[in-house]
Order: sequence, then C-alpha cells, then structure tokens
Amino acid sequence: MNAHAKKITQECTSASDEERLIFPDILKLLMSVGIERYRADLCRSEKAYYLPDGVSCMTPCKPVAGQIAVEFSASGIEAAVRASQAGEIKYGEFCTRIAAAGCTDYIVTLVGRSAIYYGRKGEAHIELFPAAF
Repeated sequence: MNAHAKKITQECTSASDEERLIFPDILKLLMSVGIERYRADLCRSEKAYYLPDGVSCMTPCKPVAGQIAVEFSASGIEAAVRASQAGEIKYGEFCTRIAAAGCTDYIVTLVGRSAIYYGRKGEAHIELFPAAF
C-alpha cells in the first residue's frame, strides 16, 4: 500500500476513534485512495484495510468499552446502526452497543455497499448502505 493510502487509513481510524468524522465521510476518504473493504476486529482493537489487489495494512484502534456479549442479537445491531444513522449516537457508543449485541467484528465493503456484523458462533447480520457513497 502506498504511503498516501496508508496515511488515509490511519487518519480514518483516528477520526472514527476521536469521533471527528462520521461514517459517510470515512467512506469517501477510503474510496478516494482505492480501499475496497475494511475489517474492524473489536476483540483485538484493530482494523485491516484492503485494496483490490489484496494489499492490506493493519491499524490499531481504540478498544471497545465493555464486554462483548456471548449471545448475538441482530436486532441489537440493527438498533445501533439506526441510532448512528439518525445521529443519536457517535462511533464510540455505536461500538459499545454492537459489542453488547454480541458483535466480535465487522466488515465494511465499499464495492458491495454493505456492512456485515459477526458473532462468536459465526452468526452474521448484513446492513446495506446507500449507493450515494
């Protein structure tokens, strides 16, 4: 990954953690350097960003407050997504809520315009986002 793209991934991670940018702005920045997807690992507190050719980079991120629930709740994740979309909560609270709903990690695919949230037992919940991004 070139230095500029890597710098953007680090900035997006920091901006999310510090709640300086919202999800649509993060997506636009990542798309500007060709990122096709990223994975947020809530257990390891890190994000992996991927280019279409398979080149990737890892970036540490802020640990999630609270524990990750054993049981997976797709409705809990959906509620957190809706609260975030409505501007009722910021990224830190969003992560806390999805962890409380049993999410261990999630993948955002910019080309697929979706986020897939995973639980401990392989459960998954998919959220689509608008083509405007």
